[in-house]
Amino acid sequence: MLDTVFNTREMEFIPQLAEPAIRLHLLVVDADAAVRSACAEIAASLGYAVDSTGDLGQARGLLRGHIADILLVNLPSGSNDGLELVSEVKLLYPDTSVIAMTATGSVNAAVEAMRCGASDYLTKPFAMDELSTVLDRAAQIHMTDTATRQLRERLRLSEGLGSMIGRSPEMEKIYRILSKVAQSTHPVLILGESGTGKELVARTIHAYGPNSQKPFLPVDCGLLVPTLIESELFGYVKGAFTGANHSKDGLLVSAEGGTVFLDEIGELSLDLQAKLLRALQEKEVRPVGATHRIPIKARIVAATNRDLAAMVEKGTFRKDLFYRLNVVNLRLPSLRDRREDIPLLAAHFLDRISREHNRKFTLSDEALRTMMRHDWPGNVRELENSLERATALSSGPVLHLGDLPTQLQQQGLKENHDALHAGDVEEAGVAAAPGVKPLADLEREAILGAIRTLNGDKLQAAKLLGIGKTTLYRKLKEYGIADPLHEE
Repeated sequence: MLDTVFNTREMEFIPQLAEPAIRLHLLVVDADAAVRSACAEIAASLGYAVDSTGDLGQARGLLRGHIADILLVNLPSGSNDGLELVSEVKLLYPDTSVIAMTATGSVNAAVEAMRCGASDYLTKPFAMDELSTVLDRAAQIHMTDTATRQLRERLRLSEGLGSMIGRSPEMEKIYRILSKVAQSTHPVLILGESGTGKELVARTIHAYGPNSQKPFLPVDCGLLVPTLIESELFGYVKGAFTGANHSKDGLLVSAEGGTVFLDEIGELSLDLQAKLLRALQEKEVRPVGATHRIPIKARIVAATNRDLAAMVEKGTFRKDLFYRLNVVNLRLPSLRDRREDIPLLAAHFLDRISREHNRKFTLSDEALRTMMRHDWPGNVRELENSLERATALSSGPVLHLGDLPTQLQQQGLKENHDALHAGDVEEAGVAAAPGVKPLADLEREAILGAIRTLNGDKLQAAKLLGIGKTTLYRKLKEYGIADPLHEE
């Protein structure tokens, strides 16, 4: 019977595939004892933990007790019992991958099994290496799907992914793509405005990928001159140029299966674009000054704030390199397009700053409202820098509007002024009335009045007003007042 099923190939010639990193559990269900035994023996030789049975009732019991990672089930002709088992398994144990076995001439049953959720099928008689290949494919699918589900569960229970913060619909979409992209080694092109966190996304892809223990090597293509970028990426040999006192491997070689992050890829010269394309196509590099080539194994993640498609049209970026890098495309949203994430981001940054300075910081309602309305042209980076500046200048634990950068202060004061004069009760919190002054005027009067009351003692005035001395001096400069005691 073994000869019939496996095309007369001998068991000892089974190709020995790499044993799975995690020992997977396989359940073989077939009424034919010889086929069942042969499948179990092959799977065991490949590193699987194997159970087998010819009884569907017993199979259901084994599934309840062990929940197999992979089910290899025969679909007997003239019976729907096998298909019913496939449907039950995908309903009750969706994490289990199913491979259907069918006799020659019953391909329709295999098609029906795929509709019921089977991921693959084998048609009898099949060769041993066919079974090995299908099992290996099912194992890869199972482990990838499991990793993706675990990542999605982490996302569901957290405020973001890794160091990425945000629960807006735009970020949820990014997380869903990342949970899939991270499990592969395909090139990824990250697009977005400056400050949206492109490098953070690249590091997250690497950290949650299969080669996370390998190096993550960033290179900024916009900061280095072309000759330095070439030596950084491809390496050089001793004597290749002045100062090359020893040979050095490039980042594409040093990655050793890790990730090379090419930031601002749009800044590469056409000459370097051609060399990079050749390296990615041939999977080898020639170091500067060398006559030999070195094989490379690195995942490429590139990023840019430029419109590469438009650059391709203008001829300033190679079309073939664009398609090589653009296997998976991630476009990051600007902060103004996900304003609901601003409180989360602000809390995250303030928590970090508080831990670094051993001092708790929080935002006043007025400051947070102004931040929510700001357009943030510098995106998340601008938000972080604004909070770091505010905590450095603040004299207390609560960050007020006056502690924020001047641009945000002016915006906040203007909005409050407009709200008052428009009679916007909901926004301003008061009703407009005759004699009500703009907040900017009240603030100016309060500062100047305090200084005059204290006979020019600016430090004491700042303490009484509850603002930092730097804030007070900045305000006086904005008012154009050098000596408040003699200001009319």
